[in-house]
Amino acid sequence: MAITLSDEVVRNAIDTAALTRRLRGLRRRSRIKALLLVAPLMLFLLSVFVLPIGLLLTRSVDNSDVSLALPNTATALSSWSSEHAPDEPLFAALAADLKASSRERVAEAAKRLNNYESGIRSSLLKTARTIRKAEAPYQPAFVEADPRWATPERWAALKQAMPRLTDFYLLAALDLQRDEMGRITGVAPENAVHLDVLIRTFVVSISVTLSCVLLGYPLAALMARSTGWVANTLLILVLLPFWTSLLVRTSAWVVLLQSRGIVNSALIWLGLLDPTQPLELIYNRAGVLIAMTHILLPFMVLPIYSVMKTIPPVYMRAASSLGAPPSSVFWRVYLPMSMPGVSAGGLLVFILALGYYITPALVGGPRDQMVSYFIAYYANQVTNWGMAAALSAILLVAVLVLYALYNRLIGIDRLRIG
Repeated sequence: MAITLSDEVVRNAIDTAALTRRLRGLRRRSRIKALLLVAPLMLFLLSVFVLPIGLLLTRSVDNSDVSLALPNTATALSSWSSEHAPDEPLFAALAADLKASSRERVAEAAKRLNNYESGIRSSLLKTARTIRKAEAPYQPAFVEADPRWATPERWAALKQAMPRLTDFYLLAALDLQRDEMGRITGVAPENAVHLDVLIRTFVVSISVTLSCVLLGYPLAALMARSTGWVANTLLILVLLPFWTSLLVRTSAWVVLLQSRGIVNSALIWLGLLDPTQPLELIYNRAGVLIAMTHILLPFMVLPIYSVMKTIPPVYMRAASSLGAPPSSVFWRVYLPMSMPGVSAGGLLVFILALGYYITPALVGGPRDQMVSYFIAYYANQVTNWGMAAALSAILLVAVLVLYALYNRLIGIDRLRIG
């Protein structure tokens, strides 16, 4: 009998192990099927979103144009010290590179070198035309083309630009630079603009987010309390801006806020404003905040409204029945339960506001442009992809840091909407 029971236990153990293996196989096949289902979407996102952004961000540290165009010069400068005057081997190495490299590659290297020394671009292009016809010794020909080739500072700038990877653009995006000794120092005050732009971007984004919270919360509460055609009408009015182009909505604020616009004309007609002194509501910070708040307000209202619709009214009635005044019911019951919607809307509005470009460009002044304007300026007008990528990288890192702090203090798991 003992042997029979033992055999039964062994058979049960074997069946359990086989069943476990089958379950593992089924789970594995389910994971593979799920992965195959999302694989096209993942590949699409990687190819059109992640990969282009990654390639752009690498431009913030890429400095290979100069070393590829001037390889012999890079080798010669590796053993040269800025404490010594440039000698003939340095001039010979640079002359060989200028003769061997194409005009397009030299022009690209000259444009990159201009970031390290102002005016070196035109000097190098002029020198290249002269050196292509010159013979050794090359030092007199270089000095004749531009006397600055005889100074160690010119060659120190060349040496600084030779490494394949550089922190020049990242430092410049923070108004920093490296001196001749390689130490990180601040740029001249008249050239320090990028840090102010980054601070301005975050200040404007935070201000717009707070404005949207103050305006959107009461509107969302009214929508959640309303029923029938009133609720439907309010919801349609909130969604209506999505049916209109962003450019059209921003241009409409130009018409409304200008000196002789509808707002100033109405205030003058009501006698609240002197006709000779209209309010300055456009091409300044006020215009930017008003227009951005109007455009981003639906992104705040909808998350809050979706959370408020799920709050049972019985909780507020229970608090009131226990003697809590309306203010206590709101602050201690209703507001905490609606905070996931406020958090989700605030995060959404803040991130969207950081990248705004059209609205500040149309209704803001020169001192109200945000970092996206300068990214577009470096990418489209001066074709300085290094600075455009550096500003993009710093903005991305700042957003990730703020998101990490937000997740640590509040927790992304609390953003359950609906």
